[in-house]
Amino acid sequence: MSDLSESEGIRLQRVLASAGLGSRRACEELIEEGRVEVDGQQVRVQGMRVDPDKAVIKVDGMRIASKPDHVYLALNKPKGVVSTMSDPEGRPSLADYVAGRSARLFNVGRLDVDTEGLLLLTNDGDLAHRLSHPSFGVVKVYLAEVTGPVARDVGRRLKAGIELEEGLVQADGFKLVSTVGSRVMVELSLHEGHKHVVRRMLAGVGHPVSRLVRTDVGPIKLGNLKPGKHRKLSQQEIGALYAAVGL
Repeated sequence: MSDLSESEGIRLQRVLASAGLGSRRACEELIEEGRVEVDGQQVRVQGMRVDPDKAVIKVDGMRIASKPDHVYLALNKPKGVVSTMSDPEGRPSLADYVAGRSARLFNVGRLDVDTEGLLLLTNDGDLAHRLSHPSFGVVKVYLAEVTGPVARDVGRRLKAGIELEEGLVQADGFKLVSTVGSRVMVELSLHEGHKHVVRRMLAGVGHPVSRLVRTDVGPIKLGNLKPGKHRKLSQQEIGALYAAVGL
């Protein structure tokens, strides 16, 4: 039950508490300490009412996810799973891993069927659009297994750009992670989103990929999340995503 009708708004401290920022009393203290902003204005007085679906609320300068029906998940996509919520061919899809949720989720970008790792799932359309669009420059990081040795100039060539069908595509970063015999692990970061772009870029410098895992999407890290498992993003992580795309 809301404190008032939807048109009149909900008390700010209740919205903060519902977002997981502590008890209502703790949230009142955040307001008293001047750590809360609503639509760009600092709030110090208790009792302010807001519309959580429209207000931009920040705590300590970081935006919080105030819409109660919004969901933000990180999933470790296993190899062999298609990056869609359903598949007409009957292959394993993302819906198999988030079944039972009432919210209609969609994936932020895609990983090809043979690529593993971090995918974000949400029903926040504005955030998903910006995270997916290369103009916002959100960098993704990939760990790739290739056959070595890897020449010293490979990183320079990738950052200078590889000519693909779409044009010149440049890596944002490259580093050699480990070498065990001919098995070499390299890390490639880029904000381009073309199909199979990491595999095509590494093949373009003579190092076809035998295994590929995405480890980071902007500020969100895969960490120790096991394949096929998902977790909710924290308010801090959601705020960092908002900041990364200027929301």
